[in-house]
Amino acid sequence: MKKIIGLFFTFLLAFQTFSFAQGCMEAKSEDGVSVIGFIQPQYNYNFNGTDDNNNSLNTNSFLFNRARIGVTGTIPYDFSYYAMTEFSPTKGGPMLLDFFITWKRLGKWANISMGQFKQPFGLELSTACHKLHTIDRSKMVNELASPFRDMGVMLSGNSGDLSIAGLTNKNIIQYQIAYVNGTGLNITDTTKYKDIVGRVVLSPFKFVSVGGSYRFGKKKNQDLTIEKADERMRWGADITFDYYNFLIQGEYISGTDKGSKIEGGGGCGGGAGKIVAGNFESNGYSVLALYKTPWNIQPLVKYESYDPDSDSDFDKLNTLTFGFNYFFNEWTRLQVNYLYNVEESSDTNPANYNEIDNDVFMVQLQVVF
Repeated sequence: MKKIIGLFFTFLLAFQTFSFAQGCMEAKSEDGVSVIGFIQPQYNYNFNGTDDNNNSLNTNSFLFNRARIGVTGTIPYDFSYYAMTEFSPTKGGPMLLDFFITWKRLGKWANISMGQFKQPFGLELSTACHKLHTIDRSKMVNELASPFRDMGVMLSGNSGDLSIAGLTNKNIIQYQIAYVNGTGLNITDTTKYKDIVGRVVLSPFKFVSVGGSYRFGKKKNQDLTIEKADERMRWGADITFDYYNFLIQGEYISGTDKGSKIEGGGGCGGGAGKIVAGNFESNGYSVLALYKTPWNIQPLVKYESYDPDSDSDFDKLNTLTFGFNYFFNEWTRLQVNYLYNVEESSDTNPANYNEIDNDVFMVQLQVVF
């Protein structure tokens, strides 16, 4: 355990950045109770090709990607609370997403939260759902950063106005470290094992931030005859440039699973996922660029690549997303995305490539309250 903790803090010193989001939204005021939430009605058109008789297999549907409502507020003299529920049937709602209490006596330097909250890992996961630049998170985030939410205790803070190495930018250093069940959303842990997960972000200047994340945990193998616990390790690094009207973000996540891994189960609504036995080395990366025009519209392009098993030749997925965001006002946003999916094989024979018809066109309207 000492080696794990030592490795964790060594990592935190080596990599640093981020945006904080224990919950989806922030309180509207410091006094009383604030009702918060957002809804995201959506339309999806799935391009699934044709069957053997040349009949179209394309599907389309209207749905609620997310429909959330919650409350947040303060309690004299040093406590605050946050609760968020998901009502979208698409996400399996209604369900409790977040519910935690935070002690703030130490101010910006150190806040202690206890309850159920979002894991402090990675750039995209740390971005609230209603502030994502694309409609959905990257495939690698859904797979490697899951479970998104867990129950435990978290320590978080920032450097505030403190000048470090002559730099005067606010919140040059931000950090979060959590000790959690490792079982996921609304699931009680029945074993002795826990996960440690953390993130640090360094923002030396207003236009750039660099972040690093780490997670390690154990869990009992599904085969009761196997005494050795399964292991899960994740690490990630990310960078953000926000200069004038251009925003560029890049993120990389690497994962090692020994004994078994969970496929799926990510997403803002959670989900148990599928347990697959074996040892796996996985990794993925994404790069996003957008331009902020003076007409409230943001054209964007995003490229992402996810390899769930480096030993397999036929399961790598690359996705190119084109689209735009249009802001009617500060509460209402329209997002349009086209996802061009390309399956990739390391085989040199083109006949062995495994590309299938699975592109998606998505339109989402969002209102925040």
